[in-house]
Amino acid sequence: MVKFTDIINTFIRGISRSKVSLMGAVLTTVTFPILLVASVLDLMGIVQNPYFGFIIYMVLGPLFMVSLVLVFIGLFFFKGKEEVGIFTYEYLKEQFTAPNRFAKVRKLIFLATALTLLNLFILGLISYTGYHYTESVGFCGQLCHKVMAPEYTAYKNSPHSRVRCVECHIGQGAQWFVKSKISGVRQIFAVAFNTYSKPIQTPIHGLRPARETCEECHRPELFQGDKLYIRDKFLPDEKNTHLQTVLLLKVGSGGYQGTNAHGIHWHVAPENKITYTHTDTAREKISEVRLSKPDGTEVVFTKKTESTDGSAGKVRSMDCVDCHNRPTHIYLPPDEALDQKLVQGDIPVSLPYIKKNALELITRTYASQEEAKNTIATEIRARYRRDYPRLVNNNMPLLGKAISGIQAAYTENVFPEMKIEWNTYRNFLGHKNDSGCFRCHDEGHETTSGETISMDCDTCHVILAEDEASPEVLKTLRGK
Repeated sequence: MVKFTDIINTFIRGISRSKVSLMGAVLTTVTFPILLVASVLDLMGIVQNPYFGFIIYMVLGPLFMVSLVLVFIGLFFFKGKEEVGIFTYEYLKEQFTAPNRFAKVRKLIFLATALTLLNLFILGLISYTGYHYTESVGFCGQLCHKVMAPEYTAYKNSPHSRVRCVECHIGQGAQWFVKSKISGVRQIFAVAFNTYSKPIQTPIHGLRPARETCEECHRPELFQGDKLYIRDKFLPDEKNTHLQTVLLLKVGSGGYQGTNAHGIHWHVAPENKITYTHTDTAREKISEVRLSKPDGTEVVFTKKTESTDGSAGKVRSMDCVDCHNRPTHIYLPPDEALDQKLVQGDIPVSLPYIKKNALELITRTYASQEEAKNTIATEIRARYRRDYPRLVNNNMPLLGKAISGIQAAYTENVFPEMKIEWNTYRNFLGHKNDSGCFRCHDEGHETTSGETISMDCDTCHVILAEDEASPEVLKTLRGK
């Protein structure tokens, strides 16, 4: 009768006499406890480092699976002695066809079942946690640190910083899952062979449909009403004069729940189908705009200064990202970056000419962020020790805070290593630098009858105060 110990001994001898199985057994023995403990630590959220997950699921996990395969391949195909015959198909067939011999292999079956279940548990744990790891923000934004540092930094400072990357970049279902993983493999090779673009191009054509993505959170039936918008601005004078512009934005409605489409969101109303032809990849040069009305009529606005040849441009249906083209990865221009830090108190307003000095320093060209930070720190200290020694000597922490704020304004928006400078990425929300709304609303797009797309300020907003110190309208609204 075959004893349990005989089975174990034969199994061990079979492994030891097959180099392939022996290599697999060593790898399994080494990786199993490390993998088990690491997976549990990751599930419990004890270790937050993204490279920890990479080692678990991209290195140890596949290594463990390969080692298991090597053990059995070695036993069945690269065996060295006859003792391994106890695990061959011929031996098992003989035992199962003879009823009086079935009892001899029960322990073998129990052992094989136990090992299989254990391995399946480990493989299931790796698969489950590995899948969620590849869907995590850390995997998307921190693993390839140099490449994704700009996008991850902008993401953290955005209104969508609590929304996972995959919620917008990857859709539901098997099709999007497969598409994202294939794209991920391509990106890994691009990083490995340094063939990725600098700066990274905005993946307009590779994203999920904008309406499908945005409207998972932003309910279209609630796109209505007006919004009070306050823009803070600081002048580059001695007192860093604080000015404010107050706008009433006509956000309006897309025409849901029985309301008529109006305001800014009139552009995405179901009854108004807008398509446009752009002659550049950035979608800033728009040669033609077509509006299909509910009654079936079509209005065509053509810009005479742009090519109207159909082959010279691409036609696109207008959706959310045509205005909200950077809803998450937002890069500010230098003035706005500093204004934001000043209004938040990260840069003390009490330091004379701090806006002017900061603006001059952050708009210089640097080879790296480290060089920029060092130069900013050195020059700010030197200038204020020279021009305002008493102020600085009496309050050194104030100067240190200003330096940190100026450095942050730069490092959150400029990444020389990735060739991202100020204004590399254009934001279409608004109409800065004749872009955004003014791509169409420029009164240069005209129908054959002479009708133009208006650029009247009151079309989308009402200016209640413009670049005023302590606007009266805010005092009235706040009851002061």
